[in-house]
Amino acid sequence: MTASSQPTASAALDLPGWRHAYSGKVRDLYVPDGAPDLAAAERVLVVASDRVSAFDHVLEPGIPGKGELLTTLSLWWFDRLTGVPNHLLPEHTLSGSLIPAAVAGRAMLCKTLDMYPVECVVRGYLTGSGWKEYQASQTVCGIPLPAGLHDGDRLPEPIYTPAWKAPLGAHDENISFERTVELVGTDAAAELRALSLEIFGRASAIAEDAGLILADTKFEFGADRETGLTRLADEVLTSDSSRYWDAAAWRSGRTPAERMASFDKQIVRDWLAAHWDQSGEPPLLPAEIVEQTASRYRELLERLTGA
Repeated sequence: MTASSQPTASAALDLPGWRHAYSGKVRDLYVPDGAPDLAAAERVLVVASDRVSAFDHVLEPGIPGKGELLTTLSLWWFDRLTGVPNHLLPEHTLSGSLIPAAVAGRAMLCKTLDMYPVECVVRGYLTGSGWKEYQASQTVCGIPLPAGLHDGDRLPEPIYTPAWKAPLGAHDENISFERTVELVGTDAAAELRALSLEIFGRASAIAEDAGLILADTKFEFGADRETGLTRLADEVLTSDSSRYWDAAAWRSGRTPAERMASFDKQIVRDWLAAHWDQSGEPPLLPAEIVEQTASRYRELLERLTGA
């Protein structure tokens, strides 16, 4: 048995009053019974699964409890990002009666938006693919950076490096801001950049208060179909969309591994990179890798929320 680049058929649940409309790498979308499709639905039930993805593949097995952890953290962040319009419906607070029991704790009741085809990535630190590019060209996503930086160093200021959201199974593609303008228009592109940098700055300060570093993250936005207002959507500042480090370890660590032990699925990425050449289907994740990843997800939630 191997993992697949597509979510399994079992991802679709029989939810009273709702019909499965779409599955992404991690989330499943349901529209109300009677709505023909997402385009016609006014509301959508966004359900976070326990699936885990890496290198554009959905892996097996999933991470137990991951969907609820991601949803809990997203809702916590939405509450703290006051003044930033988001996709949650006011009725979400009545979730006890509106969200089916089968997905309670891992579902959000949301407005249906016209999503922008852009992943709004903000990087505050040099690491990952950015570090690899920097070593070759002293740039990250084509943005020139000062000489002499090392893996894990804080950037002089956060940089906005958008990506084009590829169809499921394909690779997302880093794009320039100018390409974003071509995709969504001048005003929308500028707004997405400004919102992303603003939210990153606010979230970074909150993370610092919890002894954490928000190294980088990605946001997704959509346009309200009634008003055109840009709303923050999907998950926000979770272990799946963000890279968090322990601030004390980052300051005192003597190796990149010690400085940048992430509260996310980096454990999965590292194991997969060491055991798979990215040809064919990826192997099954060992039980210890699954548990280590789940433990880091839980620890991040506890560190941030105090719960």
